[in-house]
Amino acid sequence: MTTTRGTCLCGDLSFEATLPTKWVAHCHCTLCQRAHGAPVVTWVGFEAAQVHIHDAHARLRWYESTPGAERGFCSRCGSTLFFRSQRWPGELHIVRSNFDGPVDREPQLHVCYDSHAPWLVLGDDGLARTPASTDPDATG
Repeated sequence: MTTTRGTCLCGDLSFEATLPTKWVAHCHCTLCQRAHGAPVVTWVGFEAAQVHIHDAHARLRWYESTPGAERGFCSRCGSTLFFRSQRWPGELHIVRSNFDGPVDREPQLHVCYDSHAPWLVLGDDGLARTPASTDPDATG
């Protein structure tokens, strides 16, 4: 089985995930924008059982960003790495930028595109752009 690894900024939190991924998508929701301080966040979806989180210093904290949805971050450096939601039971979403190397697929689409930052110009005209659902924590 092929695995991929990653860490938070300070390295106190790390993870190992067994491929294959379920999907990779760019999220433009306002919650992702605020949580990451960025106009878009790229998420990688896994079955939660495929991911092992290493937290030797007990740094992982979960923040309920909306009812039934949580974002996992490092309490030392502040890196937001994970997302889980009752909407997708059994899944764990991991921020693509925190992987040390490749995953098995490139981003497949843009989600919550109706709330994208208008000042960000995208050059990937081939990817679908879907609007947000009624759930503010729609993907991550």
